[in-house]
Amino acid sequence: MSQTLIEIGQRAKMAEPQMRIMNTAKKNEALLKIASELEKQYEFILGENAEDIRTAEENHMKPGLIDRLMLTKERIFAMAEGLRQISALEDPIGEISEMKRRPNGLLIGQQRVPLGVIGIIYESRPNVTADAFGLCFKTGNVVILKGGSDAICSNKAIVKIIRDTLYKCQVTEDAIQLIESTDRETTSRFMKMNEYVDVLIPRGGAGLIKAVVMNSTIPVIETGTGNCHIYVDESADIKMAADIIFNAKTQRIGVCNACESLVVHENIKEALLPAMQERLKEKNVELRGDEAVCNILPDAKAATEEDWGTEYLDYILSIKTVSSVDEAIAHINRYNTGHSEAIITNNYENAQRFLNEIDAAAVYVNASTRFTDGFEFGFGAEIGISTQKLHARGPMGLHALTSAKYIIYGNGQVRS
Repeated sequence: MSQTLIEIGQRAKMAEPQMRIMNTAKKNEALLKIASELEKQYEFILGENAEDIRTAEENHMKPGLIDRLMLTKERIFAMAEGLRQISALEDPIGEISEMKRRPNGLLIGQQRVPLGVIGIIYESRPNVTADAFGLCFKTGNVVILKGGSDAICSNKAIVKIIRDTLYKCQVTEDAIQLIESTDRETTSRFMKMNEYVDVLIPRGGAGLIKAVVMNSTIPVIETGTGNCHIYVDESADIKMAADIIFNAKTQRIGVCNACESLVVHENIKEALLPAMQERLKEKNVELRGDEAVCNILPDAKAATEEDWGTEYLDYILSIKTVSSVDEAIAHINRYNTGHSEAIITNNYENAQRFLNEIDAAAVYVNASTRFTDGFEFGFGAEIGISTQKLHARGPMGLHALTSAKYIIYGNGQVRS
């Protein structure tokens, strides 16, 4: 097995120089043809995905995780549309910035370049396969994918279509490779392939991300879990708040930008909570609240300390009451995962304080946390949502998959 990984690494390194110099027109042509092939072959993909779903159900996977795993015709066409959007975006590779002339006459600037070979370890969501390829390909990177066993049939189908189309476009098929072995030992070895892989990006649950960060010898861009909060301020519009909470919690429960915890100002709790509960009953959302919440909503369960820090990925919502915006900010900064946080308010000062003081990759005023997404941000797709603070933070589009090198023009200068 280690030899297979080494061969994958060697093929990636051989493909890297070809990808680095590929022109934008060629990249865009391939992306558009792959998008069309994904649509043409959607029934093949759905058939393979059905095998994964069947296995997941037999293994009693949670509904939220099955939702992450499941493909539909609409989701496959959305993957294709993501590739088309990426093809339409400006190619950052080769972009020159900060060109300045030094007193000695040297002209020094920076040029955008690919990162090289990117490894991605991810769980369940087969749409990541196409999204990751598209972004890496447009930025001249080679990608090695290590998906989870849950989605192996779906991932193999998508990668086959991509590689077959690349071959028809006379582009190296090894721009994308899939590690088909699903055992943990292979994953552990992949995390130590720093001779071949320039950066590693984990996408999945807290356990996977922690394992990669702790064990990888390859530099890691950490994509975090999403314990996302919505704070309803005392000046909030009740209907707006209920609509946003309903959307953020229930539109898709198995995603990292879904709302997992609600923070409510005590002066609005009696007006908000019953109205909110009525909306959430449509989806049978279980509510877990503090004492004040349980006094108003008898059906709510008593929340524990663990609830405040839990990413449920399920129809469960924790609710905490506070007496001020200061207390709300302190609570959220203590329990959040640095992903996405929102305030519902008609108070400009409180909105600005929330924006300035909340420590997260994306902070919203009067909008759902579900918008933290590369597609929604205009990136075409995303490689992940970074919750760290180095190199990239938030949804990572094309620019986040590039580095820079200095380019220097001289006319005979030597250093004295």
